[in-house]
Amino acid sequence: MTEFDYQENDRTYEFRHVKCLNFGENPHQNAGLYKREKNADFEILTGGELTYLNIVNISEALNIASEFFDVNAVVIVKNAAPCGVALGKSIYDAYTKAFDCDPVSAFYGTIAFTQKVDKETAGHISSMAVEAVVAPDFEQDALKLLAETNYTKVIKLNTPISDYKKLLCEEIKITPLGTLIQDVNKSELDKDLFKVVTKNKPTTEQIEDAIFAWKVAKYARSSSVIIATDFKTVAIGQGHVNSVTVLEQALNYACDASKSAIAAFDEPIPTAECIYAAAQGRIGLIIQPGGAVKDNEIIALADKYNIVMITTGIKNLRI
Repeated sequence: MTEFDYQENDRTYEFRHVKCLNFGENPHQNAGLYKREKNADFEILTGGELTYLNIVNISEALNIASEFFDVNAVVIVKNAAPCGVALGKSIYDAYTKAFDCDPVSAFYGTIAFTQKVDKETAGHISSMAVEAVVAPDFEQDALKLLAETNYTKVIKLNTPISDYKKLLCEEIKITPLGTLIQDVNKSELDKDLFKVVTKNKPTTEQIEDAIFAWKVAKYARSSSVIIATDFKTVAIGQGHVNSVTVLEQALNYACDASKSAIAAFDEPIPTAECIYAAAQGRIGLIIQPGGAVKDNEIIALADKYNIVMITTGIKNLRI
């Protein structure tokens, strides 16, 4: 089959078959690449053809990076989940901060950059195994280093990353029960819903870190908690079925780095145990949707332990 249409409520989705892929998520699964009218323009500079998993991970890394298109930002993704995100004074600074979040997962990961990759950054990447690197451009010396690995796939994104987000459209899931279509989560913090609900008020620096952590939380697998400070993730807990477990996991990983840090939740905090855990980890500020049954109790406990709390009114569940 070279093309197919899908129509729902007078909307037609046209997909043109581009090529067959070697396999899908696993070798026993067939897969193919289809394109619609508007797709991001990119070119493979070195490393050979992209696999199914390459395309999934590159897309996910760029989705997150597009949240920070106008600054030096680096996103590291593994298995379609973020494992390190950071902003920096330079692209190398952002890269090292993102890498430090989870160095183990960075191996065989996918890395997206919002700015040109320099030689210093490429030198570090070439010293380890990385599946793919995607950026708007590469210095010639950087490209030479990356090409010498004979493993890493290097992709140049020709579409401006400031325009990349405009290409995100509906998400389609075909299930035996029916086909589901939903808008992509393009939520933004609304100043009318963004509320400081505790007696203690945040500093300007805390608010900036909270917004950064909140943006990353949009892309982590639910339930998720992002621990962040100084525009970098220090721990990403995700993929659990309750907020307490995922917070404890993130705090254990962050260790001393959780002191005075931000904890961003993708769903309302359901129980006081989360506040007890946050207090033990010496979290400085919590940003969460709010709206849980025990909101009043949770806010009172945050005040008791001198934790600033911001509610956004926005859930960012992702399954």
